[in-house]
Amino acid sequence: MEKLKIIIPERMTGERIDAAIARMLPEYSRSKISTWIKAGDVLINQHKFKPKDRSKGDEIVEVNLKQSESISWVAEDIPLEVVFEDDDIIIINKPVGLVTHPGAGNWKGTLANGLLGYDPELFKLDRAGIVHRLDKNTSGLMVVARSERAQKNLVEQLQTHTVSREYSAIVYGHMISGGSVDKPIGRDSRDRIKQAVTESGKHALTHYRVIDRFAHHTHVKAILETGRTHQIRVHLSHIGYSLIGDPMYGGKIRFPKKADEALKDALKGFKRQALHAKKLTIVHPVSGETMSWKAPLPDDMLTLLDALSEFDAE
Repeated sequence: MEKLKIIIPERMTGERIDAAIARMLPEYSRSKISTWIKAGDVLINQHKFKPKDRSKGDEIVEVNLKQSESISWVAEDIPLEVVFEDDDIIIINKPVGLVTHPGAGNWKGTLANGLLGYDPELFKLDRAGIVHRLDKNTSGLMVVARSERAQKNLVEQLQTHTVSREYSAIVYGHMISGGSVDKPIGRDSRDRIKQAVTESGKHALTHYRVIDRFAHHTHVKAILETGRTHQIRVHLSHIGYSLIGDPMYGGKIRFPKKADEALKDALKGFKRQALHAKKLTIVHPVSGETMSWKAPLPDDMLTLLDALSEFDAE
């Protein structure tokens, strides 16, 4: 474990210590520094302290630079669809079925394992450079950082909502027009695995627009202003338009009256939430250039849309 020693200058007297240290160590995020402080890995004059404590100036700060969580993960040769890459970022089109990072029951075979196999330098970064996630059965675009500087910048962009994430979803119900859902999301008090709209939750805002209407279903564009767990799935279900194939928020398969066998087979055969992260826009963390990427709908969603269209045409 590498140890770093710095001195907080007098001009920072009165500042929160975590903020002062973050300013002096710009390559590390304030949240990471706060985590180190709470874990006792940062000392002021050889004593522990709280992140919100105020600086008195001229304190000696000792920082134990902990190895990233990625060190304990395993690099694997997993095929990845790289849409774009340079020295600072990698843009991935994540397939359905790929877990974002290792965790209980999924210590191998994840996107993070594949990234470490693709670029071993990512062992140096927290979570192999991953700054946001997609659910296992949601496909689409993700940005991965290749440096501490890029990772810190991208996390800040996500927190300040300068990253634009646009999704395609296919939902039950004939949606008349678009709108917004501005409802807080938190853990479901009746089922701790699920999320729900709850007054005790965190602020969450989702915009949605109609792409195409069918007799009993709608192809929707959803744009995230915030990034809560399962946000689109929870919000659209809350307003009565749950995603086709969603095992957690979609309920039972709903067949339209007079549905033919082809449509029934298409709905029964769709085994994951019909959700795809189709467009990603960021400010490049180093060049400052605004950049966008698009990922076409995966084959399973295209097939489902064809089935809905064919049923309407009959």
